[in-house]
Amino acid sequence: MSTPETVQPVPEPAPKGLSEPERIINIFFSPSKTFDDLRRSASWWLPFVIVSIFSAAFFFTIDKKVGFEQVTQNQIAQSAKAQQALDKLSPEQRDAQLEMRAKGTKIFTEYVGWIFVLIVFLIVAAVLMATFNFGFGAEVRFGTALAIVAFAWLPSILKSGIGIITLFAGSDPESFNLNNPVATNIAAFMTPGQHPFLYGMAQMFDIFSIWIVFLLALGFSRNSKVKLGPAFAAVAVWYVLVCVAGASMAAALS
Repeated sequence: MSTPETVQPVPEPAPKGLSEPERIINIFFSPSKTFDDLRRSASWWLPFVIVSIFSAAFFFTIDKKVGFEQVTQNQIAQSAKAQQALDKLSPEQRDAQLEMRAKGTKIFTEYVGWIFVLIVFLIVAAVLMATFNFGFGAEVRFGTALAIVAFAWLPSILKSGIGIITLFAGSDPESFNLNNPVATNIAAFMTPGQHPFLYGMAQMFDIFSIWIVFLLALGFSRNSKVKLGPAFAAVAVWYVLVCVAGASMAAALS
């Protein structure tokens, strides 16, 4: 009698991962899918490039529609200390100072701004990775943390897009505020320079910033055993601390 042949089970194919464009799209409509896919591949270069391009395009538009000379004058007008220091200079020194500050702002924002974006991503990723790994016992790798930050930052391109549209629609150059260029927070209804600390704190309640905070919390939650609630609380605490520090610095310099 012949023995029956043993039928070997056919292994199921591994689930197909998301493509890079699918990751980008899902961050706006189904972010959990994008963050879950980071366990397969923690690639972060595409969202970084997109955020950098939109940021550069926004500042390029500012240069064309407002001009960094006007931007510099607006910033000085919002700071009593800066205005007093400028008033002590001769007209020639004043013009040279304004020109130097305008050129510096233009070079930084249009040409090396991407380096600043990368530095911010690296710092935020390192701080949040340490927070979750040491504070919650998570085991998030730095590459994964960096990818979470890069994808969570994508809503900022919508803010840049709104800013570009607003500028092309005819925004008043003399009232343009580089520190708060788009009316997406409570500070848009306040007068810049009048109450610097309160103005800075009001900027904390920004639609896109809160969106990014939520995505950061979701990303770290999906890539660890930390529940969304505690994850959101941890990220929100850091966000509030940064906002308080920024508002305090702005008040000290005004």
